[in-house]
Order: sequence, then structure tokens, then C-alpha cells
Amino acid sequence: MIEPADLVSRIYEAAVIPEQWSGVLAATAQFAGAKDAVLIATRGTSFAGWLMSSPEFNDIVVGHSQQYPTNLRTSRLIGAQYAGFLHDRDLLTQDEIDREPVYQDFLIPRGYGSGVATAIASPSGDNIIIHAEFGHTDGPRRPDILAGLNKLRPHFARAALLSSQLGLERARAMTEALGMLALPGAVLRGAGKLYTANAAFEALMPGLIRDRRERLYLADDDADRLLAAALARVSLPGSPAAAVNSIPVAAGEGGLPYILHLLPIRGVANDVFTQATALLIVTPVDRAAVPTADVLQGLFDLTPAEARIARGIAAATSIDALATAQGVTRETVRSQLKTVLAKTGVNRQSELVSLLAGAALIS
Repeated sequence: MIEPADLVSRIYEAAVIPEQWSGVLAATAQFAGAKDAVLIATRGTSFAGWLMSSPEFNDIVVGHSQQYPTNLRTSRLIGAQYAGFLHDRDLLTQDEIDREPVYQDFLIPRGYGSGVATAIASPSGDNIIIHAEFGHTDGPRRPDILAGLNKLRPHFARAALLSSQLGLERARAMTEALGMLALPGAVLRGAGKLYTANAAFEALMPGLIRDRRERLYLADDDADRLLAAALARVSLPGSPAAAVNSIPVAAGEGGLPYILHLLPIRGVANDVFTQATALLIVTPVDRAAVPTADVLQGLFDLTPAEARIARGIAAATSIDALATAQGVTRETVRSQLKTVLAKTGVNRQSELVSLLAGAALIS
């Protein structure tokens, strides 16, 4: 049996080392005598992200979130606003459990269906749920289990606060680093709401970019439709971490055209505690200023060789000339270029040139 003091220490370690959350949840399940445990972030009463105690339980949580994005069990827990752990039967009557599809059609047939949970309001305005799941007939019968979990709850709450704050600091550091490269940048959360931005990005508001309650909008309607579609893609759970969405914005009167790069943020705890989903970088189109290889490497996670190829293509260097300069074959350059196209989110060499050196992207 894990000692409560050891579990408390591990909770605070996980707050700063996100990779440890799965182990903490497994230990929480062991402490409660449960089969599994999960930490869930909700936006309203809908699932926004989760961390689980085991890869096997992840399949259950994913299926639960997809088939029952809102359900009576979760809405009652959040609505209770109770500063402690509650059992399902504290929230629902037996008749409701017998009629609720999430129990009868999903949890019970899979060997689950009885749980204890608590909802903690996070600084982002959403809720963090700590949930331990039992078999349908194996729910906790001992008061000391709930009492022990209630003693852990303040530590979970402080850890969630710390993780949220650290996530904000990491996001600020990311945008400030872009500012040092003279690149306007912002971190977005959820479906595209502004989380934090550097001064260069804020200087583009509201002329180019507008901060609204639902999400960031672009003043150019055509470009905003592309942004909306890109945000919908990157906010989906399981969207490719390497996917880059590049959005051209036509020049306004007396101004430069811009290209916006939307890069998904992926990490063990970012989506759960801050729901940070994407990094938005704005680059003014200036053919006299092709980005350096170092900047390209950092923006698109290119290898040094791929970054040199990208910069050469942007500077209109031929594949033969690049192969000679790098001391490699044409086939090697073509292979590296194919990888660069995938990482930058374009399909053709001409689009890469447009993306990095100026013209509007080909639609």
C-alpha cells in the first residue's frame, strides 16, 4: 500500500515534470483500491483533455469522450461544486444509473461503472477532474477511502495551479524568444483563443488580427476562413504534431502581405492544464529577407541539412547547385526537399518558395 506522504511528494513532482502524471494516477488508483484513475480537463461539461494511469485505460477514456462528450455523471459532479471526492451514488440515484447510457452501454460492459471523483476549478476557467474508477459492483464501501482521497485533494488542486502557471510561463518564454528574432508570435488555447502574445504580435492588433471572445480573427475575411479551418484541425485530439498550417494574408493599403504559420503544440500536460493548442507566428513578406537556416530550423523542426535546403530553395537555388554545394547527390536533395515540404505544410516546391520568400500561396 502506497503511503499518503509519498503520494503527496509525487503529486508535486508531477506538477513540474509532466511525464510523471501517469505514475501518480496509477499510485492514486492503488491508494483507493481502484482499477484505474484519470485526470480530465473539461471545458464546460465537455472533455478537453486527459492524462491516464495506464495505456489500456486510455482506450476507455478516449471512447468515453467520443461517445459521451457530455453526460449526466460529469455534469452532476461539476454542478455539485463540492470541495471533496464524491461517489457516483452521491450524484445519481440508482434508477438514474440504471437508465444512463454511459453506464449501461459503455462502462459496465467493459468491467467498470463505479467511481469516486472531484472537480477542481482551474485558473483557465475550466475544471480539472480527478477520477478513480472501480468495477460496477466493487465501489468503495469504506469511509476511510474517501477520507484519504479528500486529504489528497488540496495537493492535487495546488499542483494543478502550479502546472497552469508553469504552462503560462513556458508559453510566455516561447513568444518572447520569437520576439528576439523579430517575429510576432502568440500561443493559442482551446479552439483559438489568445493565451499569451509578445509585443510584436500585439502591435498587429487590431489592424491585422482581432482578439474576440470565441477565438482570434483575421481582418481579411478570406484569410480568416483559412485560419478557422486550420484551428479546427489543430484543436482536434490526435491531430499530427508535425502538421503546419500556413495562411497567406493579402497586403492592406500601404502595408505588406503576411504569412501566418499555425503550429500545433503537443506535450504531456499542456493540453490538460492550459489547453494550449497552437503557436501562431506571423512573418511579413519581404523578398529581400529570406529567413536564415537557423530560423527555418527552429520554426519548422528541420534538421540542419533540411534547413539549408529550404533556404536554398527560397533563394531560388537549383537542386543541382544545392547538391554540389552540400556534396550530396540530387536524389539526397530531393529526399530532403520532400521532408521539408511535409514539415512546412505545403505540397509543391513553388509553394515553399512562396511561403518563405513572398508571393501568396497557390490555392
